[in-house]
Amino acid sequence: MAGHSHWAGIKHKKALVDSKRSKLWSKLSKAIIIAAKLGGGDPDGNVRLRTAIQEAKSLSLPKENIERAIKKGTGEIDGGNVEEILYEGYGPAGVAIMCDIMTDNRNRTAPEVRKIFDVSGGSLGSTGCVAYIFERKGLIIIDLAAGDEEQITEIALEHDALDVLNIHGKMEIYTPPELLTQVATAYQDADIAMELSEVTRIPTNTVEVDADVAATVLKLLETLEDHDDVQNVSTNLDFSCPSVAALLND
Repeated sequence: MAGHSHWAGIKHKKALVDSKRSKLWSKLSKAIIIAAKLGGGDPDGNVRLRTAIQEAKSLSLPKENIERAIKKGTGEIDGGNVEEILYEGYGPAGVAIMCDIMTDNRNRTAPEVRKIFDVSGGSLGSTGCVAYIFERKGLIIIDLAAGDEEQITEIALEHDALDVLNIHGKMEIYTPPELLTQVATAYQDADIAMELSEVTRIPTNTVEVDADVAATVLKLLETLEDHDDVQNVSTNLDFSCPSVAALLND
């Protein structure tokens, strides 16, 4: 788990740096559109929408953009023709990769994502080829500088978190997906800042690779993350193995 959260943290920091890029704002808006489309436009009664709005606010998506995305999702205005797709595949050395896609044109997105895999020596697979390796969980990361470890742990346990880990001064809180917003809200109410709060896929086993493969896999993951229609990328690459850690620490 710790290795996965390392990747999640890196992605989030990059997003913060790029928070004014239209590409990121488009991805955040798509997540809100889908959530409103599936569960209605009231965040009080739609946990997924509430989580999407919370994430959008943390990355500085303007209020008017959030409101417009909700209206697109509920059909009040045009532009809600976005669908959610899950792509599965393999990177070099058999590293498992899953991509959460939100697109208004799957006929455009599929060949583009397939090409990204092919260029890196990977391959886009069939449905279910790697999904069994992952479990969906809520993940919250809190720097201990933002709060007391005992308080952070107590809040997590009071709100039925699955696990709480202290990894090199970072608290990692894992929750059932449906309880992520509840736990995150509890930290907000306690004025404890979160570095990350998202529903993600956690690998049940990880793969170690050598330095050359590590560089290629990391490039593949970054390229996938940068695609307009890719919302999230999950992998079972072991980020704690020396070859990967060395690249991440450069």
